[in-house]
Amino acid sequence: MNTKKDTTPCRDCPLPAVSRLEKLGMKLGKADFIVALAGNPNTGKSTVFNALTGLRQHTGNWPGKTIARAEGGFSFNGNRFKLVDLPGTYSLLSATEDEEVARNFILFGRPDVTVVVIDATRLERNLNLALQVLQITSKAIVCVNLIDEAKAHGITVEGRGLARDLGVPVVLAAARQGEGIDQLLTEIDNLVAGRTTCNPRRLRYDIPAVEESLEELESALSRAFPNIPHRKWVALRLLEGDPRIVEAVASGEIGLLDKDHDTYMKPEQIIELASQLRWKLPQDFHDRWVEMIYAESAKIASRNVDQDGTATRLTWERRLDWLLTNRWTGMPIMVLMLALVLWLTIVGANVPSSMLATLLLDNGHPLLKQLAESAHLPWWLSGVLVDGLYLTMAWVISVMLPPMAIFFPLFTLLEDFGYLPRVAFNLDNIFSRVGAHGKQALTMSMGWGCNAAGVVATRVIDSPRERLIAIITNNFALCNGRWPTQILLATVFLAVLVPPALAGVVAASAVLCIALLGVFLTFVSSWILSNTVLRGEASTFTLELLLLVRPRRSRQWS
Repeated sequence: MNTKKDTTPCRDCPLPAVSRLEKLGMKLGKADFIVALAGNPNTGKSTVFNALTGLRQHTGNWPGKTIARAEGGFSFNGNRFKLVDLPGTYSLLSATEDEEVARNFILFGRPDVTVVVIDATRLERNLNLALQVLQITSKAIVCVNLIDEAKAHGITVEGRGLARDLGVPVVLAAARQGEGIDQLLTEIDNLVAGRTTCNPRRLRYDIPAVEESLEELESALSRAFPNIPHRKWVALRLLEGDPRIVEAVASGEIGLLDKDHDTYMKPEQIIELASQLRWKLPQDFHDRWVEMIYAESAKIASRNVDQDGTATRLTWERRLDWLLTNRWTGMPIMVLMLALVLWLTIVGANVPSSMLATLLLDNGHPLLKQLAESAHLPWWLSGVLVDGLYLTMAWVISVMLPPMAIFFPLFTLLEDFGYLPRVAFNLDNIFSRVGAHGKQALTMSMGWGCNAAGVVATRVIDSPRERLIAIITNNFALCNGRWPTQILLATVFLAVLVPPALAGVVAASAVLCIALLGVFLTFVSSWILSNTVLRGEASTFTLELLLLVRPRRSRQWS
């Protein structure tokens, strides 16, 4: 008789916390609690992550995804926390891989605390995600970041009122300066210790038929899965036919099944009930749900944000934005901006290049030759070390180092100023016409700094077809190894043909033409690929144009 105990998990048994996390590719390790960090892109979420974890972090990919995952750890008040930086996303409705990963971790991983980072300067739009998170979990904290930039633009956020409206703790922070981080740590510790009780704001449909269907389905879920805290949100997703939620209910992954309940319903019966109720609902009920979230966000923001005096402050930004993105002025300004950067690079590099050449070639090389002769080195060894290695190194340093030292801080300056998203906005229509993704403009811009970084950045493109087009055509963007070479060739062969006063302009114009030729070839190659071996239609995407801000000097040299 076989008495060996069967350790195979039953499909109707709940997954313990460790098993749930391992299924999502996460190991609890020595941590006592799991904290998830969610938020829109460009809200300073990574800055908050770094402020909490310091150097105790590592990166990887989510299982089966090309989406980066960052984990870190921190200790506070005797507790050890593992912090998981979820992908930046605008919604949890699973239209993209980023949204699916973030939603699944909060729903199935059930972190002990979910910190939602929102931008104080864009509170109304960011509250959309915060409200969606509050429909899934009651263990949440809202971190209103970039409060310093909000104050600079005359925006005041009422933290207490916001906490009252959302029903969860709210922390006002400026993570870049470390402001509010201690309070955030305290709120996280209070929440896991049970010293803080959350009563998150729940949303109700304004359509009676939808609310009745949700209540009926929620009642069925409560009889089958009495321990899940987010039954209404699961019911909503079942009514919408979300395949991942349907699968989770069918497999029992969503929570512990209660077979002892008098009116117990099987998961299959719940899914069938959702299918039947779906026919009673208006076809646009999903759109109306989204509209309701945005309307609720607007109400909350209007009550807790004081924007007196911002109209004057933002007038110059709106006018400048209009010039930078206008169909008639946007492209010429973009070309002129690139020409200015190239001209400053070429003209500015002349003096340091000449000084380095004098130091390393005119003075350093003869000195090393004399030292080699004094040491009685064989002629072949002296030739390899002095005439070969040293001369090559000296030439590269004197010719390529000054242009790179000027070009990349200028390029970073434009990025920090917020200009690169405007470049993507201007080029989006052209990329769509050639069958490519608009985000390819961003990867091409990054390719100007480094082709490897441009290729890695293509992971933000969801479509495999469009991602492959972006990877193949990225080589037409001049990378950091080719900019100095192009500048050198233009200076040596073209600048000498004109008076010295025009040498910099001619050299910059020549390099600009090469760069524009690369952009043109990118368009042509993308069109050929999208109409031959990589056929398909261009997909749409959301591009956020951030406020134009004063660049931080520390970033230009980091």
